[in-house]
Amino acid sequence: MGVIVWLRRFAWATLVANILLIVTGGAVRLTGSGLGCPTWPRCTDSSFTPHEAMGVHQLIEFGNRLLTFVLVAIAVATFVAARQAARQLDRPDLLRIAVVLALAIPAQAVLGGITVLTDLNPWVVSLHLVLSLAIVSVAVLFLHRLDHPPGPLARGVAPTLAWTTYAVTWVVLYAGTVVTGSGPHAGDASSPRNGLDPLQVSQFHADLVFLLVGLTVGLWFVVRATCGDVRPMVALGAVEVLQAGIGFLQYFAGLPIAVVMVHMLGAGLVTAAATWVLVSQVLREPGIRPVAHKGLGTRVSRG
Repeated sequence: MGVIVWLRRFAWATLVANILLIVTGGAVRLTGSGLGCPTWPRCTDSSFTPHEAMGVHQLIEFGNRLLTFVLVAIAVATFVAARQAARQLDRPDLLRIAVVLALAIPAQAVLGGITVLTDLNPWVVSLHLVLSLAIVSVAVLFLHRLDHPPGPLARGVAPTLAWTTYAVTWVVLYAGTVVTGSGPHAGDASSPRNGLDPLQVSQFHADLVFLLVGLTVGLWFVVRATCGDVRPMVALGAVEVLQAGIGFLQYFAGLPIAVVMVHMLGAGLVTAAATWVLVSQVLREPGIRPVAHKGLGTRVSRG
């Protein structure tokens, strides 16, 4: 079995595992288990694992920490396969991305520890989620690179609009963490909130979502006009609409835990889809050159 086949499996495993980590991390916060293990790297001052006398909150928090070992195993396997690909196929770019994915795991663990040591400061918690979303984005890039060796970045209206859409996606995602930081699900009853008005930040977040949907639709028209592949835009638009619907539902239903967890799953899917949109428009194989099409974006042809 070829090394690229194994790398593809590991890349998908990385993507799925990190989206799962986002959901389980949300479960920790939503169930009030954020300080179930009140210190780090130990669970308690005297033990790395919860005591038998400890309750469900400790088990939930410790279970989330155990996922780190799954991510480490996937990262190591990815690195070994990427190193083999770098030697056999002259693809050092795959090794570089694998190294980034591997280094992100301890970085995430340390940031998680800082989150606990700061008693779940909402601004630190938001960075903890943002890093997980960034790993999801890199995993999608890795999947794209398996079939598309490095080449020059595409230029034109479509690539520029793709960059803009990707940037606004991150603004939307971070605004969502700010909304969370102003709400009731702090992860622990004693943890602070960011002090912002939930209604105002929620409205700002919703406005940004409408902007993102508009950019996605605009990019779909541009790419369609240039006979490009519109599947990434369709995927992103579908996830955006579903995510927006879930967001409104959770707001008007009083933030039920199950709905909020689905919304966090949606955040991971939005990140993955937005990255797919970006790489599909900006990255192309060597030997593919852009062809102008009535001033709209770029088309590509081999030459």
